[in-house]
Amino acid sequence: MSLADLLPRAWPAGRLPGGPGGLRGPASGVILLPRHLSLPGMRECDVSDDRARRAAYGLLLAQGSRSDIARFVNGGLLRRDWPLIRGTMSPWLRRACERRLGLAAGDQPAGDPPGRQPARRPRGSRE
Repeated sequence: MSLADLLPRAWPAGRLPGGPGGLRGPASGVILLPRHLSLPGMRECDVSDDRARRAAYGLLLAQGSRSDIARFVNGGLLRRDWPLIRGTMSPWLRRACERRLGLAAGDQPAGDPPGRQPARRPRGSRE
């Protein structure tokens, strides 16, 4: 059970910005999360570090206030990371984020062009 599962179901509607334009976080550099949102050893987050950024964005979406989310989350980076972040959230929070922030459930993960299938080896191939 995630922390998001323990939060009241009405939580996201009031705390998520009204749309993707409300996400004004930096696209590069280091962000310093407020103490009430930081995990031990994770107060600073380098936005260029994909894994750290996804962890911070997940934490912000699950526990941050509207102003925290607007201040630290970058809309373009969130859209790119969404396919990986969405799987870590409770279904109701995931749906609220997709609705309010204009995130698509079927977005491709970073590095995978839309509609492109990974190359498959023929059966019996041992490459």
